[in-house]
Amino acid sequence: MRIGILTGGGDCPGLNAVIRGIVKSAPESVEIIGLMHGWKGLVVGESMKLTDNDVEGIHILGGTILGTSRTNPFKSEDMRVKMEENIKKLGLDAIIGIGGDDTLSVAAKLSSMGYKAIGVPKTIDNDVANTDYTFGYQTAVNVGADAIDRLHSTAKSHGRIIIVELMGREAGWVTLEAGMAAGAHLILIPEYPMTLDEIIAYVKKRMDRYGYMIVAVAEGFKPTELENVVGDESKIDAFGHIKLGGIAHYMANIISERTGYDTRSVVLGHLLRGGTPTAFDRILGTRYGVHAMELVMKGDFGRMVALKGNDIVSIPLEYGIATKKLVPFEYYKLSQIFFD
Repeated sequence: MRIGILTGGGDCPGLNAVIRGIVKSAPESVEIIGLMHGWKGLVVGESMKLTDNDVEGIHILGGTILGTSRTNPFKSEDMRVKMEENIKKLGLDAIIGIGGDDTLSVAAKLSSMGYKAIGVPKTIDNDVANTDYTFGYQTAVNVGADAIDRLHSTAKSHGRIIIVELMGREAGWVTLEAGMAAGAHLILIPEYPMTLDEIIAYVKKRMDRYGYMIVAVAEGFKPTELENVVGDESKIDAFGHIKLGGIAHYMANIISERTGYDTRSVVLGHLLRGGTPTAFDRILGTRYGVHAMELVMKGDFGRMVALKGNDIVSIPLEYGIATKKLVPFEYYKLSQIFFD
């Protein structure tokens, strides 16, 4: 039996733990083929055989030994044909796709076409539906919280406002939890827009009382007055997403102009993606990988592994991509207690 595994989309702490979990738990009769750079590996026919030696100790490393890309093999008919040809050439009996909603959507489509596919939910955004957590998320929150912690002292020393921009696209999970953990004084997330007047009112009240301020803002946050999110609309990936980024700089300029306070912006960006995964993400990734291999051996395809409480379960792939898991209002309301 030959199983192809791939890591697609943005890199994420814990990917190597999943790879290791799959390879280490595979029976001797199963051959694991690593498909390089996400779905691109199946389109161009780039792969490598994975053995126990190849994955020894990799669970502590960030990134992915297989490489990754935002390749959509269904973007063109030519790419789809090449992908299917390479599945046959490699003699793959099943494919395990490790990634976020875009990667999982390709796995779901392959499953609907009759191919045997399993999905493993990965994203620092934590927005995959019907799983309590995606691996990589907890590491990103820790990195974000640590960065905001460090900005408190310089903001207080200089009497400044510092706007910290975090990733997450349409979901505010990373920004909310990193901001709460580090004591940000205002948290702005896409799920719950605010007007510029409301934001300025918060700023003035905070600065009058304490003289400094940290604002955590998600890259996908859009003030009510803006028609579109801040980003580069000329850069669109294979799945139709624009390149987000720049809301912190935009907000800093607006706040500085309207209040006169010294306001700076910091974009954490890809810092949230890199580095050593936390113990939580190493363990979750490992458990996901082992369970994915168990599904393969049971012949239970068209499924995505998921975390429910402390149990690893599986759900139909379609359930993982049907919608985005967004921050519920009650959780965001809790954070507002600390906005002064």
